[in-house]
Amino acid sequence: MRSVLLLSFGLARLLSAQSDPPTEWVDPDTGHRVIRLSREPGTVSLYFHQNAYSADGKKLVVTNRHGIAAINLATRESDQVVEGRVNVLVTGRKTGWIYYTRAGVIYATDLDTHESHEIAKVPPQAGRGGAITVNADETMLVGIAPDPDGKTVPRTPPAGERGGRLEPNWAAGTPKMLYTIDLKTGEFHKIYTENDWTNHLQMSPTDPNLIMFCHEGPWHWVDRVWTIHTDGTGLRLMHDRTMNAEIAGHEFFSGDGKTVWYDLQTPKSTVFWVAGVNLATGQRTWYHLERNEWSVHYNVSADGSMFAGDGGGPASVAAHSPDGKVLNPPGNGQWIYLFRPVMAHGSSFRDKKDLIDIGYFQSERLVSLAKHNYSLEPNVTFSPDMKWIVFRSNMFGPTHVFAVEIQKH
Repeated sequence: MRSVLLLSFGLARLLSAQSDPPTEWVDPDTGHRVIRLSREPGTVSLYFHQNAYSADGKKLVVTNRHGIAAINLATRESDQVVEGRVNVLVTGRKTGWIYYTRAGVIYATDLDTHESHEIAKVPPQAGRGGAITVNADETMLVGIAPDPDGKTVPRTPPAGERGGRLEPNWAAGTPKMLYTIDLKTGEFHKIYTENDWTNHLQMSPTDPNLIMFCHEGPWHWVDRVWTIHTDGTGLRLMHDRTMNAEIAGHEFFSGDGKTVWYDLQTPKSTVFWVAGVNLATGQRTWYHLERNEWSVHYNVSADGSMFAGDGGGPASVAAHSPDGKVLNPPGNGQWIYLFRPVMAHGSSFRDKKDLIDIGYFQSERLVSLAKHNYSLEPNVTFSPDMKWIVFRSNMFGPTHVFAVEIQKH
């Protein structure tokens, strides 16, 4: 009987081991080493523009079925930091605390000691709170919520146009507001109101008074990328469309906070760029990339020398023509990409100061995502030491967090 039990136990362990994704391998298509950072299925990294790294760069914040955990990037040890269902906001750039909301309260927890603090309560004016983030010096919360004092102003979609799944919220014209909470005094300030679908809230990584947000909706209908100061002044459109069906989106800050980068297509599904605007000078730089290199999200290394992309699935914009027809063969590429920016050579003569600097990406495939289901967005980020690109994937079934080494094995 004992031998039967031992045999059954051994078989169970063998089957369990076979079902677990590998902890490390070299991608046979690319020659790059990939490691699995997470040990528990269902572990998920944060959205691509949410800061997820500790202040010392040694830990990565993730969510799992238990709450919030921190993975040591050197040892891959996972430390459960917060228990229970929460909404993760961002890791503070100054303290390294993880900020999150639970039941209408904003908390911050030390990643090392697990000591938690109640930072503020979601103000009654903000209802359920909406999107919330923390500024660079951790003195202020910034949020988006329905405006209780506003009036709905519905929109009519363009005749003959299809806006897809984003159209209903765009057309609703619900009143929205941007608000701030001073973490020292607790004061609430409504700083901006509008009837656009306000979304994609983020703060500059270096300027504590600069907010970026978007006008969500069908991308070819909206002027999407905006910045504004925390006192409500300086509203500024980052990209002004120049042609029909041009789209710009999935915006993010450079590591030094000097540039706003975004996915640009001129027009939709035709010519692909990663475009940036210098916030101080207004100078624009566009890097061209091939259709099969288009990615759901891009990101940039801390020093600006490298970009990354997470590719796109069969339903992506790169797999379709501008009129929405599926391309045959498909145009999407299911890879984790590394991009090295190169400026194009040309005349230095300028008869206008607002000319766009043009370059292109030298691309390298790092990880095959042929078996990844893009209903889960990989959301690439660079590790603080710029040696790894971190992403999440379901390529083996359950969701796990992985990292690929930038230097070829």
